[in-house]
Formats: sequence, C-alpha cells, structure tokens
Amino acid sequence: MDVFKIYSCFKIKCLFFLIFLVELSTSSVEIPRPRGVSLSRAGLYDPEKDFTCLDGSKTIPYDQVNDDYCDCNDSSDEPGTNACANGSFYCLNAGYKPQILASNRVNDGICDCCDGADEYTGRKSCINNCLEIGRAAREEAARYAELLKIGKQMRTELSQQGKKIKNEKQAKLNELRKNKEEAEKIKTEKEELKKQAEEVENKALEYYRELEEQHRKQKAEKESEKLREEAVDNFNKLDSNQDGLIDISEIQTRQTFDRDRNGEVTEEEAKIFLDNQDSADLETFIEKSWPLMKPFVTLESGMFKPPALESEAEDLKENDEQNEYGEGDHEAEEEEEEEESDDKAQHEDIENEEHITYDEETQKLVDIATEARSQLADSEKEVRNINDEIRDIEQSLKKDFGPDEEFATLEGQCFEYSDREYIYKLCPFDKTVQIPKSNSLETNLGRWSKWDGPNNNPYGLMFYDHGQNCWNGPNRTTKVKVTCGTENKLISVSEPNRCEYAFEFQTPAACRELSNESGTDLHDEL
Repeated sequence: MDVFKIYSCFKIKCLFFLIFLVELSTSSVEIPRPRGVSLSRAGLYDPEKDFTCLDGSKTIPYDQVNDDYCDCNDSSDEPGTNACANGSFYCLNAGYKPQILASNRVNDGICDCCDGADEYTGRKSCINNCLEIGRAAREEAARYAELLKIGKQMRTELSQQGKKIKNEKQAKLNELRKNKEEAEKIKTEKEELKKQAEEVENKALEYYRELEEQHRKQKAEKESEKLREEAVDNFNKLDSNQDGLIDISEIQTRQTFDRDRNGEVTEEEAKIFLDNQDSADLETFIEKSWPLMKPFVTLESGMFKPPALESEAEDLKENDEQNEYGEGDHEAEEEEEEEESDDKAQHEDIENEEHITYDEETQKLVDIATEARSQLADSEKEVRNINDEIRDIEQSLKKDFGPDEEFATLEGQCFEYSDREYIYKLCPFDKTVQIPKSNSLETNLGRWSKWDGPNNNPYGLMFYDHGQNCWNGPNRTTKVKVTCGTENKLISVSEPNRCEYAFEFQTPAACRELSNESGTDLHDEL
C-alpha cells in the first residue's frame, strides 16, 4: 500500500481500518517471552542467555525456566507454572485489562484469566471472553466518566460554598472573641455592683436576722414541747400497770409495733423500741423510744404518707437514660446548674426571710440587691452562651471537610434510609442512628471520629465510633463508604458484623479523579 492510498483512506475516514492494520502488524512482531511473564518484564527473559533470578541470587540455564521445578528463591524462574508456592502468573487479557494471579491458581481447573491463559494444559477448556468483558467495562467506564464530569462541576460549586462557610465561621469567631471580652468586663462590673449591694443589704438585714433567729428558737422550743407532750401521752397509754416503766410485755400488746407484719410482736421487735433493754422509764422513753415509735403510731392513725416511690423510680429511670445517651453532652448545663446552685445557697438566708415584712428603706435595699443578683446572673449567662458558641465554631473549624472544603455543606444535615424495620439516619460529621418504625427511640450507632479511607482516597470512608453499647457486646460503630453521585443520598445500610454497620453515601463532593494506586485505573493493555 503506497502513501497516496493511505492518505486517501484517511481522507475518507478509514481511521478504524488503519488502527486494525497497526494492531495486526504489532501482534505479528510480538516480543518473545515465557508464559506468565508481563510485557514489561519480557526483556529479562532472553532465550539466548542463561537466566539470572530477579533477586540476583542464582543463575540457571534458560531451559530451566518454566520447567515445573522451582529453582529461584523469588519464584521468578517459574512465572508460567504452579511449581513455586509464592509465585505469580501474568494474564495478558487482550481486549480487557491485565491480571496477576497467585501461582497456585494456574492449572487448577478454574478459568481465572478471561483469555484462558492460566489453564494451558487442556484439562479445562476456557472461553476467551476478554472482548465481551472489556466492552462492558468500557461502557461502565464511559458512564462513570460522564457522571464524574457532572459531579466534578458540582463539587467545584460545593468547594466554593465550603470555603465561604469557613470564612464566615472564622469571621464570626473573631467577632465572638471580641464580644466575649466585652461581656466579661460587664460581668466583672456586675459582680462588683452585686458585692456592694449585698454588703449594704446584709447590714440592713442584721436586725431582721436576729428577729428570725428568735422566731426559729421559739418555734423549735414549741415543737420540742409538743413532741414531749406526745411522748408523755403515749407513755401513759402504754404503761398499763402504771409502774412508771414501759416493758417488753406492754409493747407486745400493741399490734402497731409488729415491724415484719407477721401477726405478732416478738421480744426482739419490742427490744428495738426499748434501746435493747427490758424496760424504759419516762425520760429514756422520750429521748430514745418515742422517736422510733412515732412513725408506726402515725401510720396506724392514717396521718403518715409514704414517699411517692413511682415518681422516684421515674426520676431514676430518666437519670439512667441521660447517662446512657447524653454522656458528655450536658457539661455546659451542669456547670450552669452548679453556678446557680452556689448562688442559691449563698442567698438561702435571704430567701427564708421573704415572709418577714421589712420597713420601706430596708425593702428598697433588698430590691436593689435582688436586681444586682439578677443582672449578674444575666451577664454570666451571656458569657456562657458566647463560650458555647465559640466552642462549637472552633470544633467545626478543626474538622477536615476535604482538601477544598467540599464536604463542609454536609455539616448540620441528616440523610435517611428506610428498610422494612428501621429508619437509619446519617448526620455527617456528627452521628449515625437507628430508629425502629414501631417507636421513636433512637439507637446511637456511632459519633463522628475521622476519615478512614486508603492513602490514595482518604475521603472515601467515614468512621463513626463510641455508639451505644450492644447488649453483652461492644460499642456500636459505623463505616460510611462515600462515593460519587449527582445528589446527596444515603443509598444502602447493612450490618456485616454484629454491632458494626456499613452505610453507603453518594455525594457530588466525592467526585474527583483518583490516583492509579486505587486499583480502578481504566487503562487497558490491548
């Protein structure tokens, strides 16, 4: 074929015919190489020379290459047999892509190479379907390339939004830090005003505190006298023989003192009320016996009401649930409650004096001090709120939202996936949860921990740990595979191992080119 014809052929768009001629001519001049050797290593196997093991440990005659006997420590002399335990076999797979097999898969009766090269003895007949597989792979590659093209454009927009969000958060953080300085100054001023107001208040209330103390003493004396009268009255009722003593037999006559409710008052039960003695005189009865007897006597009269056990049980249950699900989540609230508790304790005396009527001047001083305390509480709350907001922004800024901040827009969002029994929820950079369709009780499957993908694609896998503890098992964890897609969508959920969950999440933020280390290189060696 002369140059004019080739040129004419090109002019009438016979490009594919030319490619066929090139491939045909190339295949007719194939580089000689032993079975199982890749094209890149063909030059290391020269049939005109002795063969040197690739690790340089030994040189053997070339006719010992692929003789079904392992001579080299690195197995390089048997690339096309299964003689070496740690050897490897190269499949050319023309039309698809090359493949490396472990040598023990050569001539094992299973067609591993799509061109059937690994089963060369004829014991197993293999069909060469590389072109068919390659065509499907190329179609999938073309589809993915189109998806990647659209996704990369969307990823660029997400990256711009993410950088904007980061800049806005940084600006907000700077503003909050300035506001914090001002708020702390105001808090210090309020503390001083409160201190001054309370000093004046305390002086004005000294007189009323003395009155209150006198009132308390009088009240205590009346209660003590009343208690003594009750004791004397009950002593006289129990002292049936009027000998001035209460003995065991007299207590046994009263079913009220049957502590174990078995129908009788034993000597041991009676002695408990007598301070483990056989009898008690009036003073001993008043001091030691009556305080033990009074609850039983009161209960018998119907005036004693036991505590609300159900309410207490509910409180305990609520506390348990907070400990289980809110571990470490309410630290700021606890600090606030502690500060309020301290403040209440500090002014407990003043609150107890509220029932006292003050003179007009004293009341004004109390009102001023009360307002000073209220203003200080407001300023303390403002400082706490600013600190909470600063902490949240700082934690967000520390998170890795990708090399170009492309995942930043996902923070604060949640995505759901539903199966027959559960609704699963993924909240990126926060948590994963499971919610039964039968009720709304959430099970925490993990808290955001880190990116955990391979070196070539660290942003391909999210890891969530420290989830709710499994019964008689470990804490739950979740791995989220992140793949390229044109929308943010949670597409699958499974539990491959007990208490270990696997999510798959599609997002345009994951649409980027990967390095060849990923093992998804679409280049075919034809």
